[in-house]
Amino acid sequence: MTEPTQRKRSEASGETDPAETSQTRKAGGARHSGGDPGTRGRTTIADGVVEKIAGLAARDVLGVHALGSGLSRTFGAVRDRVPGGGAKSVTRGVKAEVGEVQTALDLEIVVEYGVSIADVARAVRENVVTAVERMTGLEVVEVNIAVSDVKLPEEEEEEQESRLQ
Repeated sequence: MTEPTQRKRSEASGETDPAETSQTRKAGGARHSGGDPGTRGRTTIADGVVEKIAGLAARDVLGVHALGSGLSRTFGAVRDRVPGGGAKSVTRGVKAEVGEVQTALDLEIVVEYGVSIADVARAVRENVVTAVERMTGLEVVEVNIAVSDVKLPEEEEEEQESRLQ
């Protein structure tokens, strides 16, 4: 296949492209100028898709206990126990605004007691940006993190006891 610049030069000089078939000539020399077939058309990505990717990436970071505020986690736990209430929501605590080429994210996290909140927030940002950009091709312009709670070790024991009852 000839390079586009060579093709333009040969067309300007009146030369015919040896790769051009008689079929193309019969069709009046019509050629697809759309470029790579993979770039023809538009791909849109829903906010919920980006929220799921970001939620899973944030949960993978050590020191993140949960996503969402205490109230949203309580409602989510109730909804999870109701038959037909759906699976645990991976988007809880994540809000995405998706444009055509960029996205911005807001995350609400609960960190474990004893970890550096600044380090956890930095790691969450890095993990979320990497995952979202790799999977969607969107540019992540910002990841805002709100730390809504700190999970204390004794709170975990109380939670386990209440689940057993």
